[in-house]
Amino acid sequence: MIEIRNLSQRFAGPRGWVEALHNVNLTVPAGEVFGIIGRSGAGKSTLVRTINLLTRPSEGNVIVDGRDLTTLGKDDLRAARRDIGMIFQHFNLLSSRTVYDNVALPLELAGKKRAEIEAAVLPLLDLVGLTTHKDKYPAQISGGQKQRVGIARALASKPKVLLSDEATSALDPETTRAILDLLRKINRELGLTIVLITHQMEVIKQVCDRVTVLDAGRVVEEGKVVDVFMQPHHEVTRALIGDVIAHELPPALKARVVERLKTGSGHLLRLAFTGSGVDQPILSETIRRYELDFNILHGQIDEIQGQAFGSLAVLAGGQPVKIAEAVEYLRSQGVVVEELSHVE
Repeated sequence: MIEIRNLSQRFAGPRGWVEALHNVNLTVPAGEVFGIIGRSGAGKSTLVRTINLLTRPSEGNVIVDGRDLTTLGKDDLRAARRDIGMIFQHFNLLSSRTVYDNVALPLELAGKKRAEIEAAVLPLLDLVGLTTHKDKYPAQISGGQKQRVGIARALASKPKVLLSDEATSALDPETTRAILDLLRKINRELGLTIVLITHQMEVIKQVCDRVTVLDAGRVVEEGKVVDVFMQPHHEVTRALIGDVIAHELPPALKARVVERLKTGSGHLLRLAFTGSGVDQPILSETIRRYELDFNILHGQIDEIQGQAFGSLAVLAGGQPVKIAEAVEYLRSQGVVVEELSHVE
């Protein structure tokens, strides 16, 4: 559905050229919710704006539904953009128009007749739960409702792709969850491909199928969300995941573990489970089989895309050869094991 090939973006700055994106390559299959995450200044918003060529890349190609947008003239590009809806952080609603009229705006600009507009807008208002608010103005509705208007407006032209640029970052946590549930509903019911830009790993965890991590304009990690959570490779990814699933030991406990590791007694392991492994007695079986002591230091069980996910930090005591065998056994059972020689 979406292919980004060798894409780079440079801007002129007061001290010379600034490279906002460097040789980015991405593929987003049709019908997927694809997350792009990174810290502030990583290039996320620049990247999403190249997908509909609101920002034209310095180099590379952007292919949406088989068409290379970077090769299209103005008229063809304008037509292609009708297949790409976009929702924004600050809603961008017209204060002088009602909820209904804001949603109808793209259709009016496209020259649709009143009956056609009504036939399109009313079902969209029902889809986003705003039928009873259709005659209200933006000042009369909440932030979450405003974002629902923005979503309905983005869907008015029946796009194949929906771009979301930090669409929930101005909302409270409860409203954010409701909006993300709505986006997932739209994805499932309409088969819409969604590209979601965010700096919040909680957003990725709740709604995305796959995720790309950006840092300084470069892709540093990509994969299925559950795989990235289980085994993050890049330090930026680990830091972002730490905002959702704590990997750090509490300070007092960390100090004691550091002293224990200095004596050479004990091995610090970080274990990640997913699916059925979460509720299976794998740890107790490992302890019995290899005659080990496991001291659980830190852990939690969560859910990613309806799939159970568990993370544990344990201090393993026993013969080194037995610990090595236990690690291999755990891995054979689908547990991701990270052996730590120090406390991060």
